[in-house]
Amino acid sequence: MKIYNKNRLGGVVMDKEIALIDSNFFENVSEVLAKARKNAKTAVNLSMVYAYYEIGKMIVEEEQHGDNRAAYGKYLLKSLSEYLIEKYGKGFSVTNLKQMRQFYLVYMTDKIGQTLSDQFENLPTVDSGRKFFLSWSHYLKLMRIDNVDERHFYEIESVKNDWSLAELKRQYDSSLFERIALSTNKEKVYRLALEGQNIENPQDVVKDPYVLEFLGLKEFPEYSESDLENRIIDNLQQFLLELGKGFAFIGRQVRFTFDEEHFMVDLVFYNRLLRCFVLFDLKIGELKHQDIGQMQMYVHYYDRKVKLPDENSTIGIVLCKDKNNAVVEMTLPENNSQIFASKYETVLPSKEVLKKLLEEQMSEEKETI
Repeated sequence: MKIYNKNRLGGVVMDKEIALIDSNFFENVSEVLAKARKNAKTAVNLSMVYAYYEIGKMIVEEEQHGDNRAAYGKYLLKSLSEYLIEKYGKGFSVTNLKQMRQFYLVYMTDKIGQTLSDQFENLPTVDSGRKFFLSWSHYLKLMRIDNVDERHFYEIESVKNDWSLAELKRQYDSSLFERIALSTNKEKVYRLALEGQNIENPQDVVKDPYVLEFLGLKEFPEYSESDLENRIIDNLQQFLLELGKGFAFIGRQVRFTFDEEHFMVDLVFYNRLLRCFVLFDLKIGELKHQDIGQMQMYVHYYDRKVKLPDENSTIGIVLCKDKNNAVVEMTLPENNSQIFASKYETVLPSKEVLKKLLEEQMSEEKETI
């Protein structure tokens, strides 16, 4: 075994600090890695996540032994890094070991929704009582989210929807948590952190705003509704990700005819969770009350002529660049649960602005209780 002494480390750590490292510490860490790699044939990433949590825990506990913890911790990480790189190769830099330590510190007392844990009964449980479900790359992203409720939401949604790391980053950058929270009541905001997003009624599938930065329209000072529709079709997979759970694409410019007059619905989807059609009408300008009236007619037609008897009522969403909420409220009936008007954004929203709006909304709801 290679010897790590103060000469190699520029005299940063005193002899007594060196002596404090248990002679079996390096080998114990090595055994954790060896065991994880043995199981890696069937679950490489997940096995390593549990291993990294355990290594992080071991580092934190070992750091408590030094009289000068800052100096001892620095020496410990550098020594362990050199040892593991020599034995296992790259992947164990001081920076990586710091991430493992931080991973443990973030999740050592963390709890996740019981509903999610119940779906993975065969996964091991760490000492804090929680399980891990995602890749190490996912957790590197998640543990940088300070808000615990928000972090839980993105973890649950990543598991439920099988998000790749790129999809997780995109949903976080588009402030999905804040946008859903702003569209619901206080009770459901708390549920987001425990269960993720549940689709139970039409309001649950509607976002306001929708973020369509992937269309690349911010580069164009002017574009038509046809341009908007074409870009959505060209980026249909990303648009489906933005729509959320349960959506399937049916068609574009779907024509129907009655009383010898032809009509076209811009985009038609079906949501298998709500078991209903979802119609989109695209508007590049400010919403007008006539636009809502037109969507009402589309929805009525689908409810009476298209949907099956055992399917639920059709949802209609007018997607517009701008809207006057007062006009929308006055045009629609008070008990409306089928027609919605949502804005779309062609650039990623400011998370800070949305967080401030969410805080204000939560504060207002608290005052009314």
